[in-house]
Amino acid sequence: MNLSDIKLLNILSIDEKGQAGAEMLLLMGGMVIIVLIASYFYKDYLLNLGDEMKFTELTELNKSVNNISSKFV
Repeated sequence: MNLSDIKLLNILSIDEKGQAGAEMLLLMGGMVIIVLIASYFYKDYLLNLGDEMKFTELTELNKSVNNISSKFV
């Protein structure tokens, strides 16, 4: 091994500037995959959730209007 090979090995072992960025991308990618898998398993629940929320809100609104209208009659 000559001197230039040793310098090259030192440069390669010290250069860690992109490591934090790469780890952050891997972490974020892993989180996205976990969310996609969870949403796939809970797809039916998530699709029906909107309808359930609308129905509940409409029921509460109707009750409130009926309570208010009964006070004015």
